Amino acid sequence: MAAIGVIALLAFGLFAKDPADIALGEPAPDAAVEQLGGGEPVSLSDFRGEWVLLNFWASWCAPCKSESPDIEAYRQAHPGLEVVGVNVKDATPDAERFIRETGIDWTQLHDGDGDRQDAYGIVALPETFLVDPEGDLALIRRGVVDRRFLEESVTPLIEGKGGSS
Repeated sequence: MAAIGVIALLAFGLFAKDPADIALGEPAPDAAVEQLGGGEPVSLSDFRGEWVLLNFWASWCAPCKSESPDIEAYRQAHPGLEVVGVNVKDATPDAERFIRETGIDWTQLHDGDGDRQDAYGIVALPETFLVDPEGDLALIRRGVVDRRFLEESVTPLIEGKGGSS
């Protein structure tokens, strides 16, 4: 009976954990994060003055792999947009293999301990956030992005024509 009580308390702790409370128009959570494979840490504030598409992913995430070519094509078609990937709780060699296999070519950070994931309230991968030039959240996408979503929801925002989330 005591074992069941302990298991119930552990389960409650897992499910009762509130995700981070972030909202459109608020400052995007910012902290220096190490680059995948080494190099100087990078933070969102390094991109102040630019639009940033922040994509959280992992090598074991099949939907992450399926969305990567669309994000890469979109990045190439919109040179004024910075794309930053945040690899979450993943082994570096696996993440580097994922990058080679998908052909993505944007800044990649490594959130090995999940602090950035927690700051954004991420519960499932992939998740993508658009950060405006002032550092505020302009769009939150919980789930896969594709070309249609990017063109219909991101393009109007980065081109100053409104848009929807």
